[in-house]
Amino acid sequence: MVEKAISPVGGSLESFLDELGEREEVYGAAIKRVLSWEIECARKEKAVSKSEMAARIGTSRTQVKRILDPENVAVSLDTLERAARSVGKKLKIELVDA
Repeated sequence: MVEKAISPVGGSLESFLDELGEREEVYGAAIKRVLSWEIECARKEKAVSKSEMAARIGTSRTQVKRILDPENVAVSLDTLERAARSVGKKLKIELVDA
């Protein structure tokens, strides 16, 4: 018996988001979620409290909560870099072809 490939209905998620004009916004939010999650995992792995992280960054504990909030996309690259360094990581940004 030969199995028949099932073709997807409609287009890709990317094309759907392009049609809505929301692709870049969705990708930006997804990137921030991943970065927040990775920084939080590293913080827990290194047993760094949020207060200690704030002291290392030179900011308040409230600001650390904003940095680690996956919904808050209004965080600068500089702040993300300092947050990554505070838990022994380095932020790496790469430009690739679209």
